[in-house]
Amino acid sequence: MYDVVVIGCGPVGALTANLLGARGVRTLVVERGTEPHGQPRAFSCDDEALRIYQQAGLRAEVAEGMYPPSRAEYVNARGRVFAEIALDEVDFGLGAEPLHFFDQPALEAALRRGLDRFPHVTLRTGTELVGLRQQDDRVVATLRHGGRDTEVEARYVLGADGARSTTRTAAGIALTGSSAAEPWLAVSGEVEPGATRVATTRFVCDWRRPAFVSPGAGGTHRLEFMLRDGEDPKAMTDPATVRELVAPYVDPDRFTVTRAVVYTFHTLVADRWRAGRVFLLGDAAHQMPPFLGQGLCSGLRDAANLTWRIAQVLRGDADDALLDGYEAERRPHTEEMTRTSVRLGRVFLVRDRFAAALRDAVLRAAQAVPRVRRAVRHFEFKPRPVLPGHRAPVGTMFPQPDVAVGGTRVPLDDVLGAEFAVVGPGVDAATALGWRGPVSRFVRVVPPGSAAQGDITTVEDVDGALTAWFAEHGTDVVVLRPDRFVHATTVATRTAATGRGYGASSAQV
Repeated sequence: MYDVVVIGCGPVGALTANLLGARGVRTLVVERGTEPHGQPRAFSCDDEALRIYQQAGLRAEVAEGMYPPSRAEYVNARGRVFAEIALDEVDFGLGAEPLHFFDQPALEAALRRGLDRFPHVTLRTGTELVGLRQQDDRVVATLRHGGRDTEVEARYVLGADGARSTTRTAAGIALTGSSAAEPWLAVSGEVEPGATRVATTRFVCDWRRPAFVSPGAGGTHRLEFMLRDGEDPKAMTDPATVRELVAPYVDPDRFTVTRAVVYTFHTLVADRWRAGRVFLLGDAAHQMPPFLGQGLCSGLRDAANLTWRIAQVLRGDADDALLDGYEAERRPHTEEMTRTSVRLGRVFLVRDRFAAALRDAVLRAAQAVPRVRRAVRHFEFKPRPVLPGHRAPVGTMFPQPDVAVGGTRVPLDDVLGAEFAVVGPGVDAATALGWRGPVSRFVRVVPPGSAAQGDITTVEDVDGALTAWFAEHGTDVVVLRPDRFVHATTVATRTAATGRGYGASSAQV
């Protein structure tokens, strides 16, 4: 019997399996296709996503070739900038730039190669889920391969099989929400050097045809155009039409189209993300508009939140109630991200000439106020990674600066490992000896040039970011969850809450 069966090996499913593999969980990954997806569908990720890839030990592999834009512009029908996000001035403290564009086939290939590191993780391609049957202590999944059905048993089944999730249907979970009435043409392609006519990431807020254009990873370009009323989706993918649309932004004679498809975005969420021993992640659980670029990122956050919980329960370090914290934490943040995306879309998709002129004037006037201009320029309208129902710093994501270990500068998470971590200037050997919580890494933070203690991992706070954080929050120790959210800030109050048997309320921290 497997510990976990993951249905779907797209980016979310593959990342989920890597995180489970890193924690020793015996995992079967089931994928209907026989090869990684060859089309560049997903396009962007953020700093939090890169930190999650890092937790799986794959940051360098997936980041290779990614393109971090320096700014994003909002322009009107005449190409005049009325708002700008200065991405090269934004640092949310998570150890990476706030926005990256990537190539999905390359990403999926890197994630699948990552699975080869784990002898306890198996990938079966050309295999689809056709049925689920739950029992008290396991799930029986019926899988079809080559026209033949077989049954496998697992403690849990995780559905990361996309918007048309078979897992969701088999578990009897409904979707609620709406689909947008506006179809879009998405064009991806390779552009030759010097053939780019608009070199910035740009939201074209043209009331006649809103569009999004941007350079991408590895000499690629992504362009999306909203269809007008009455336009035939099939005709819009005609090479001549695509050529006409992309011409203002790239030289069509030196632009090779690799994908041109019409899609309609959705605002949908599953009624519940858990049905007994079955869980939903990514698009299987929620779908949102693309205007904030957070669809895939939200699925990666799901994986980071759920996988450590499952590992804790499987090891016997926590009760089943810990798993209820997954939806309790992830749903509010996902819904807030969806609302922000919808609001951004309302600004972006104004279809009336006079309303668009009013929007441009209002936004330009508002940014004459320094505080408003700074909020836009520094991307402050993006929802932060904060867990619901807790008082900061508990429930916030801990920063990830570089630290020095033995004279070598590395990102903090590379030192913390895959489990809980107890970190701070106040951490010493006695802290580790007295610990009664789950398996944890103990890390002492010291100023640059300090002598390391031989009996505990010691990192030098080379830029002072950690020292400033501890001073701001009035503590010298912090307990971090495996997904790097702050669990507690004192040793005395946390051992009972992190040991075996802690319940849903504390589990959601």
